Amino acid sequence: MDNLNLISNFAEFKELKNIDKSTMIGVLEDVFRHLLIKTYETDENFDVIINPEKGDLEIWRNRQIVEDGQVENPNRQISLTDARKLDPTYEVGEEVADEIKLDSFGRRAVLSLRQNLASRILDLEKANLYEKYKEKVGEIVTGEVYQVWKKEVLVLDDEDNELILPKSEQIPSDFFRKGDTIRAIVSKVEMRNNTPAIILSRTAPEFLERLFELEVPEIFDGLITIKKIVRIPGERAKVAVESYDERIDPVGACVGMKGSRIYSVVKELRNENIDVVNWTSNTQLLIQRALNPAKISSIHLDEGKKTASVYLKPSEVSLAIGKGGLNIRLASMLTGYDIDVYREVEEEDVALDEFSDEIDQWIIDQLKAIGCDTAKSVLEIPAEELARRTDLEDETIREVIGILKAEFE
Repeated sequence: MDNLNLISNFAEFKELKNIDKSTMIGVLEDVFRHLLIKTYETDENFDVIINPEKGDLEIWRNRQIVEDGQVENPNRQISLTDARKLDPTYEVGEEVADEIKLDSFGRRAVLSLRQNLASRILDLEKANLYEKYKEKVGEIVTGEVYQVWKKEVLVLDDEDNELILPKSEQIPSDFFRKGDTIRAIVSKVEMRNNTPAIILSRTAPEFLERLFELEVPEIFDGLITIKKIVRIPGERAKVAVESYDERIDPVGACVGMKGSRIYSVVKELRNENIDVVNWTSNTQLLIQRALNPAKISSIHLDEGKKTASVYLKPSEVSLAIGKGGLNIRLASMLTGYDIDVYREVEEEDVALDEFSDEIDQWIIDQLKAIGCDTAKSVLEIPAEELARRTDLEDETIREVIGILKAEFE
């Protein structure tokens, strides 16, 4: 249990955990000085010399030579007779330096020192890991799936550091096995019970943004700017882009020839559909682009309430709403406006609100929610389909259909 053994163990640890030389020396010296204070009640008259390259560590005690019989503090003073045992030329008043061997502290003290050293190194390792990943928040990292649990996936980076991908941060169609390579962004780094927890995400808009930077050089170079990204992970996303160079078509650059650039992004996101639109500060035009592929007839904005009433031909309503309402939800998220879609009322048609004296308002609201704003738009849909798409009972639907039909008879 000598000095050399202790240092060589530390040197191996240093190689594994990548702790820099100056930090290593500082920790070693601090740990040994703590042992000196515990043993001798002071470390002021000791020199701790460390050579990490050779694995050498020496502790020297400096004491003043006094006349025999006048030693008051054996830690700071040494008698002339004892001093001359080290060197016969010593005289009273001179200073003697003698080496303290590690085994002189006793087995228990050395064991305690080892534990203290291991604890300090572990704290350093945690601090280094925390700082390393704190700087990587928002960046893509690649790792290997080590363990798959119900609520999270444990991922190891190339230095075997543990990263966590919670279920809530996974794309719904994600499926991982042990050994799979995985890409995600560092979402946040936090301390849990004095241990850094590195949380990954594949659902954050920033993950999609980083993927575009990797696939589209113009974005990486700053020629194209991503103004906003909204996602319903695994289903659909809308990306608004802008170019400061008139010669560059931002949408075309992001999509690539025959979709070559966007294909890699879509594949990484488990076939998530991605709409790329030209950004504009004109709200009406942005709403129009966001609701693509639907063709809009007119838009009425209420900027105070941040609402937009969009009118379309009956054949365009389903396109604007999209499958499961995804298109209109994402368009609202992208523009910051609550968007209500209405069918253009034809001359011979009648708006549902005109029947408010015969049909309860909550029933009218239910029909509007599925894109039916007029009498004919309701009558065009079979009763079974109306029952399936709304919460209305069959009897209520029959009554409504009867009232609406009577209007045209």
